[in-house]
Amino acid sequence: MRGVRLFEGEDGPVTPGTPADAPAPAPPVAGAEPRPGRVVRLPGVYRPQTDTLLLALAMRREGIGPGTDLLDLCTGSGALALHAARLGARVTAVDISRRAVASARLNTALARLPVTVRRGDLLRALPGHTFDAVVSNPPYVPAPGLSLPRYGPGRSWDAGPDGRVILDRICDDASAALRPGGLLLLVQSGLSRPEETVGRLSAGGFAVSVTDRVTIPFGPVTRRRAAWLRDRGLLRDRLDREELVVIRGRKK
Repeated sequence: MRGVRLFEGEDGPVTPGTPADAPAPAPPVAGAEPRPGRVVRLPGVYRPQTDTLLLALAMRREGIGPGTDLLDLCTGSGALALHAARLGARVTAVDISRRAVASARLNTALARLPVTVRRGDLLRALPGHTFDAVVSNPPYVPAPGLSLPRYGPGRSWDAGPDGRVILDRICDDASAALRPGGLLLLVQSGLSRPEETVGRLSAGGFAVSVTDRVTIPFGPVTRRRAAWLRDRGLLRDRLDREELVVIRGRKK
């Protein structure tokens, strides 16, 4: 079992944007910022990193807090669920991986925070439930092969040849999980076509914007796939860096 710093960063500064209808930034409050801490994770469970931090900052900016019923899809270690709970939200976290669920439950117990962690296949784990906000850091890395891995660390990031197997399902099902005016926050790579996410959510009745962008060096997985990504036309003129974006949808 491994322990990592929560929201540790090694990819450079993050410069989030602000959507037009987002709440005005609150004055700094001691303890309100993303808090460094520790999460533990079983082997194969995703390590919180830059994409996790992007969503954590977006959640705070959006005013997630007391009175917010929030769902964290693809929770992994539970880092974002814990962050939401520390902000005061009522949190439910879901992951299909048994190791992720075990890690998230352990981290919830260690933090003594009231997060409900369930194992299941995205929204199928919670039929009929609705929330004020849904956040997700899903698998989004393009990968050879049509089927998703059922075991091993690749389960945390591999998402089919275009990186959209999980993203498309979330986009298509998110409206049913959100109350009127509900908020969706997603993070993904530029390699998995953010414009497709924007289009699907817009068609599904969301007001959509890309609120945050940061460019980071390739990690080990993407670096190993660079030739394959280039052959598929996904890298274009980019050599060794990718863009991460946060996409914000507000249900109309």
